[in-house]
Amino acid sequence: MDLIMAWRNIWRNPRRSLLTMAAIAFATLLLVFMLSMQFGSYETMINTSVKIQTGHIQVQAAGYRDKRDIRRVVTDPDAVGNLIGHSTQVAGYTHRAEAFALISSRERTYGVIVVGVDPLREAAVSTLESMIHRGEYLAADDADRALVGKLLAKNLQVDVDDELVILGQGRDGSIAATAVRVKGIFNSGQDEFDRSVIHIPLKFFQETFSMRGGVHAVVAVSEALEYVPLIKTAVSDGLKQLPGKPDLVALDWKELLPGLIQAIKMDLVSGFIFYIILIIVVAFSILNTFLMAIFERTREFGVMMAIGTRPARLVKMILFESVGITLIGSAVGLLAGCLITWYFQVHGLLIPGAEEMARQFGLPARIYPKLSLLSLSIGTGIVLVITGITALYPALRVRRLKPVEALHAS
Repeated sequence: MDLIMAWRNIWRNPRRSLLTMAAIAFATLLLVFMLSMQFGSYETMINTSVKIQTGHIQVQAAGYRDKRDIRRVVTDPDAVGNLIGHSTQVAGYTHRAEAFALISSRERTYGVIVVGVDPLREAAVSTLESMIHRGEYLAADDADRALVGKLLAKNLQVDVDDELVILGQGRDGSIAATAVRVKGIFNSGQDEFDRSVIHIPLKFFQETFSMRGGVHAVVAVSEALEYVPLIKTAVSDGLKQLPGKPDLVALDWKELLPGLIQAIKMDLVSGFIFYIILIIVVAFSILNTFLMAIFERTREFGVMMAIGTRPARLVKMILFESVGITLIGSAVGLLAGCLITWYFQVHGLLIPGAEEMARQFGLPARIYPKLSLLSLSIGTGIVLVITGITALYPALRVRRLKPVEALHAS
């Protein structure tokens, strides 16, 4: 009976009830869409960054990440590569070596990171081949050829086929000096990477820097982001079983890209501040609606209490009304949010004028939201909790009503 009465009371003033439901639905829709947009952009940002720079997983010599000492190497990269390749969740792996060096053109000299890459394996873990701005990507039989970032090429005032001189220190302490020709110029969209990195073939790097077959990292990319912890655990366990027990560690992208994690956390905090403000505005709107309904029905409540209705039953009925309005509004908002998010998840969302900002974070111009249980539950849950708390105050006012005063209310 209380449920039937509550349902009828909801539609006593259909315009007000519909407006309240619309406010709740809009808040739910916006939270579902914006959270899906955030989580989708984070995954895109992570995958874009790791497929240009670090990969999802790297095996390095212990301490190399902190000191970048050229002498800290993986001495048997093939054994480590075979270990990583056994995992079904790994999409591909490659070997890399890197060193700090001076690079000179006829006009200028800059300090850069020289990275030795395996041209064949690199395509499985990196998207750099698709980002060649001018020229061509490295071939398997290339030796003294190099790929240069667009900004570095501009700073050095070089173009395709121009010569560059590399001067650094080898693994054995000797002077590493060589000359290379620019084969391609890439544009990754990440300014820091494009102005400070040069790629050369791995075998040529090992000869130049006296690596004696060693590399600094075995880099792997996962089939999906959620598989990374499983891969890391399996690789860490496998490294302990390698002959000689080399002093190697497996690092995931969170350890390799701490700046990216900090950027995501800052964006999450700013996003939740916006969501809290939105919920507070909606909560005050709902509170105002419920209070108006209570004031309009004060005499009605007085009559009901005068004929024996207990205040607790009135409170329960008011709560049923607020829960009904909240559930209908949340359901409509959840459905609309899912449909809108699904559409943009398929077709992408192009934000005019935001291309430059997206490029600085390594994002494509078109952003794809990602529906997930987390984005659906967080948005809907916040709206349900806040709306439920908001409805308590008007309901408790009814409990404090006195029949005589309520009957004389205007």
